[in-house]
Amino acid sequence: MDELVDRTLDAVGPRLKQLRQRREVTLAELAEETGISISTLSRLEAGLRRPTLEQLLPLARAYGVTLDELVDAPPTGDPRINLRPIAGSDGSTILPLTRRPGGIQAYKFVLPAGHDDTEPDLRIHEGYDWVYVLNGTLRLVLGEHDLLLRPGDAAEFDTRTPHWFGATSAGPVEYLSLIGRQGERAHIRIAPKLRPSE
Repeated sequence: MDELVDRTLDAVGPRLKQLRQRREVTLAELAEETGISISTLSRLEAGLRRPTLEQLLPLARAYGVTLDELVDAPPTGDPRINLRPIAGSDGSTILPLTRRPGGIQAYKFVLPAGHDDTEPDLRIHEGYDWVYVLNGTLRLVLGEHDLLLRPGDAAEFDTRTPHWFGATSAGPVEYLSLIGRQGERAHIRIAPKLRPSE
């Protein structure tokens, strides 16, 4: 039993780092949000320090996950996904739709109405992104392209290309995003058309 606890606690560090990088926050920003020092957060992520409950609680709250998800507790057999919204500083809401670590991760994003003259803050990171618009108009700036995606539109791209998402002044936007590590792509599989029998 002690060996299982050791393995579980040893795996927390990489998971904490992955969650922070996925949210694209710095150690300094996370330290300000959680009240945990930058050096402690760094040692936790590197696996040089075992997390305590007092540290895990604010981290789970900051990442919008349960303690079970944070420490990757064994599954209970319940297939339901515990949707824990993550509130962005810009008024956006992010709903993680997958709970397994690694592989392609699914999210639902809800962005409040924006301003058409908003200056995009382009970002890059490792990975591949597939986006599908559910409602509203999504502005996607991808490299030198400035695109407007409407319900039913989809886009996929290498996230090492500078990119930014935003809503227009027309109103809020909801979209799904599948994000994978570099080289992992989400593919739409379409059944071949059947020929009518003669």
